Amino acid sequence: MTTRASAAEGRRAAVLGSPIAHSLSPVLHRAAYAELGLDGWSYDRFEVAEAGLPAFLEGLGRDGDGRAWAGLSLTMPLKRAVIPLLDKITDTAASVEAVNTVVFDADGRRTGDNTDIPGMLAALRERGVTTVGSAAVLGAGATASSALAALARVCTGPVTAYVRSAARAAEMRGWGERLGVDVRTADWTAAADAFEAPLVIATTPAGATDELAPLVPGSPGTLFDVLYEPWPTPLATAWAAAGGPVVGGLDLLVHQAVLQVEQMTGRTPAPLAAMREAGERALRAR
Repeated sequence: MTTRASAAEGRRAAVLGSPIAHSLSPVLHRAAYAELGLDGWSYDRFEVAEAGLPAFLEGLGRDGDGRAWAGLSLTMPLKRAVIPLLDKITDTAASVEAVNTVVFDADGRRTGDNTDIPGMLAALRERGVTTVGSAAVLGAGATASSALAALARVCTGPVTAYVRSAARAAEMRGWGERLGVDVRTADWTAAADAFEAPLVIATTPAGATDELAPLVPGSPGTLFDVLYEPWPTPLATAWAAAGGPVVGGLDLLVHQAVLQVEQMTGRTPAPLAAMREAGERALRAR
């Protein structure tokens, strides 16, 4: 076990984004702190838009109890906006130009990382998905680029991205070239064709795939739907009813949060089971 800070030495952490009220990150991180005995640690949420991010970071300092900042979790729209404000970023974050984790060292230097990519891999591995011959991605936003980065490590063949515009198609092909993935694109009107792939990753906002639920075939492959609220999505429900394995957004959220806790606290391993249970309990209560 490694230790960045003792349990008696309280530290602060938080999640930033806009909107942020829905975030489960405080629930997951606080559950980890409780399990690890980090009684002096706190984890909050702050509504921060892109324009306000520089001032927020510059204003970080010790609180009234003398606690320094250990790290930050970032959600949209800050994952790319934060990069110029950091001292360095990891190769993983640089590969998709997106940072969802900032860790502060003892001197206050800021290092950005991306735990979404290894979090996706861990969630897939947990469900027995380690290698596939081909895959499909629904959507073309920031999460889709992280999905491609994850697929670069598990998919041995082509990945087809189903998108709504020529611009998005070009963007996904560009990410494929950068990440070493054979990306092919198709129009969203043919999105149901994605269901023939052994692995489908849905990266779209809530409601975007609802119309596709009735089109799920018999005996589908694995679905990774990155949404966790509302859950289950109509697509995930139809997929499970057809007998296909489903990886959900909470799986991704928990696994990426585990990595954040380990980086911010220096404690390994982070308590995956306790964090997942806290997340499930919070979702049931909503």
